Amino acid sequence: MKLKLKKDKLLRQKKIYFMLLVLLIVGICIGLALPKFLTREGYEILKTSISTFFNNVQNNQIDYASGLKNSLLGNISFMLGIWLLGISVIGLPVVLFLLFYKGFVFGFSISSILSVYGFKGILGAFTYVFPGTVLALITTILLSFYSISFSIHLFKYLFLKENLNFKRIMNRYFKILAISLISFIIVSLSDVYLAPILMKIFTFFIK
Repeated sequence: MKLKLKKDKLLRQKKIYFMLLVLLIVGICIGLALPKFLTREGYEILKTSISTFFNNVQNNQIDYASGLKNSLLGNISFMLGIWLLGISVIGLPVVLFLLFYKGFVFGFSISSILSVYGFKGILGAFTYVFPGTVLALITTILLSFYSISFSIHLFKYLFLKENLNFKRIMNRYFKILAISLISFIIVSLSDVYLAPILMKIFTFFIK
């Protein structure tokens, strides 16, 4: 009986992870395709923005303190948003949208760099998203899974009166919060201090 319950639980977890992964991939694909549909004016704005960004990296025109502050604020707010939505019970659609949006931004960033720099942009895209953005995606999937899982458990506990060890579930949810916080702090540090070093390698190829 216990073995069957464990198998059922594992199957449900796999289904949720699969759903989240598919949603993320859809977001990435739409993001990758979007630059192809920009108007001429929109493309020129995008090109100027990306070129300016890489030029600033190349010329060391980066405000590290401000960049770290903004990155931490954005990442922690995003993380707390998903985590708190799990407690709200009705936040599932918003969690799914935020995951989709994360994938969309990832795909759009890669496609934009490639559309501006062509084949050379492969290196630029890699230095832009690795390792910070990749770690952020992995953490977002993990956090989204536990947010949805916690929301389902909370619904069963409050409305279906299922006999659950809610204290253990809540403790695990706080552990996920701590892990996500550490992960996103690493992401911010990577984006602000490590990524520019890697991107400078790319700027040598576009002089």
